[in-house]
Amino acid sequence: MSARTLFTQILTSRRVRSFARGWRAIGRTLNGGSKTLVFIYEANDPYSELLMDVMPGFTRHYGLNLRVLEVGPPEKSAAPEPEMLARWAQRDANSLRDAYGIDRQDTPLAVESDREANAEWRRKHGHYGSGMIWFEGEWYWGLDRLHYLERRLGAREDELLYPPIDEPDGPTGGSFDMFFSLRSPYSYIAMMRAPELAERWQAELVLKPILPMVMRSLPVPREKQFYIVRDVKREAERFDIPFGKIEDPVGAGVERGLAILNRAIPDGQAITFTQSFYKGVWSEGLKASSDKDLRVIVERAGLDWAYAQDAMADEGWRETVEANRQEMFGLGLWGVPTFRVGQNSAFGQDRLWQVGRWLGEGAA
Repeated sequence: MSARTLFTQILTSRRVRSFARGWRAIGRTLNGGSKTLVFIYEANDPYSELLMDVMPGFTRHYGLNLRVLEVGPPEKSAAPEPEMLARWAQRDANSLRDAYGIDRQDTPLAVESDREANAEWRRKHGHYGSGMIWFEGEWYWGLDRLHYLERRLGAREDELLYPPIDEPDGPTGGSFDMFFSLRSPYSYIAMMRAPELAERWQAELVLKPILPMVMRSLPVPREKQFYIVRDVKREAERFDIPFGKIEDPVGAGVERGLAILNRAIPDGQAITFTQSFYKGVWSEGLKASSDKDLRVIVERAGLDWAYAQDAMADEGWRETVEANRQEMFGLGLWGVPTFRVGQNSAFGQDRLWQVGRWLGEGAA
């Protein structure tokens, strides 16, 4: 096991998380402090504006104090396509407001407006973005993650602000596209859920792999990497998906996987191979750049190792994944997983509920 794999296991450990929570609570009690949420707010950010309408009632319900720290736009390394992000965020926030039934509020919140000092506070506490809630050592992104915080605060199950349901009332038919990266842990969570949902919806799932951002000369900040790994761990636990023993496939591992996948898609073997690949690199510490480990991934997916070797000798996958990337950018989206249903598109594994609704509308 590599040192990096051991580190990620510790970083995502449930025991370490529980210990850290307890330690923070003890420290607050000993210092006579109060339970305080810190809300990282960016003016004109749709997700921040949405939380502005939620926070007064939320903090009142749970008896919490609130600090609102205003920051400026994120650095380009954290948000590499700011114009696309702005357009998508407005559309997505409007959809969330309707789905959750969030009314606009007139309650003004006191805002600490020293952006430079607030950005430094955020950096020291391990984050990079806005529309974020910090509570005693953990970050919670927007409405999508508030149910984790509510559970931590002792809420009853029927009180939780859960995301909308992710399937229509009955079978829908139709199809949906999934743009994904073999290096994206959020794509992993989506890939372990989407095929089952597609079967339940009686819809076809069309796979469209692309290169990871970092292999497209788009570096990911360290704070973003750490937050993503911890956040994915919570999501993985919620859906009972193994995660944490990580062997990053970036580079040769991704390329080998994409070559096999490019052959497996037209042969109808893509889903089982992709799920096997993801499990290997995100939960079992298998090196996709190693013939020994990749063979395990390939053969348990029901593929022959000679088949995989032949696929890896073909460079045709490069043209395919670039075409997929351009197609995704044509939708006005830049990150993975991205889903498309007809003329509708959505970004993020936690938007599968939206996919189901769109499929249902098409079947109506």
